[in-house]
Amino acid sequence: MNISKSIPTDFRTHGFVLKRTNYGEADRIINIITPKGKIAAVAKGVRKNKSKLAGGIEPFSLIDFNLHTGKSDLALVTGAKMLKFYGEILKNFDRMELAGKVLKIINKVSDNSDNPAFYDITKQCLEALNDKMDTRMIDGWFYLNLRKAMGEELNIYRDSSGAKLDEFKQYAWDNMSEEFVEKASGEYGVNEIKLLRVLSTMKLGMVGRIKVDEEILKSVMNFMRIVRN
Repeated sequence: MNISKSIPTDFRTHGFVLKRTNYGEADRIINIITPKGKIAAVAKGVRKNKSKLAGGIEPFSLIDFNLHTGKSDLALVTGAKMLKFYGEILKNFDRMELAGKVLKIINKVSDNSDNPAFYDITKQCLEALNDKMDTRMIDGWFYLNLRKAMGEELNIYRDSSGAKLDEFKQYAWDNMSEEFVEKASGEYGVNEIKLLRVLSTMKLGMVGRIKVDEEILKSVMNFMRIVRN
């Protein structure tokens, strides 16, 4: 999100804190993902014991921000109210680790972008983690939808020859070309491809309601490990 340096503006937005950095004696610089992109802002005096902002800029929380922009590259946090705290995330190490990973990656890839998908992906992941959904499903969904938001969507519809993937054939994955290759002994078939498409196209909350065979899930998670390398 581009912040105007010429016209002072006060505005309000929902957002998630992606990163917090101590600054000076009592301030913090925070990166916020919002429906209109990422904003860097300073929360003055937030590390003081009596700060009214302290409870409003916690990670793993949906926050209603009041911000002021002026000549600085940084917006100024003038108000922050926590709307929802995803506290269940903190009760499990795997959920907390994945949530931290989501925030770190979104912080990295959302620079200079006003794509609302980054905010939506963050929100859906934190909600699913708080609802104790299988972290493997969340992780797979996150990767596929992040690639899509970045304009690098994986081809899970056609093989290396351009033919539509056939439910009666088996495939291997070519990591160099990022394409499925028809192969009789390939480990990916109709069930794995269906799950990949579900993860790529459905809302995460709906994905969590689907019962998935453990062996199919393991195969798809192995696919995820391969494509990430």
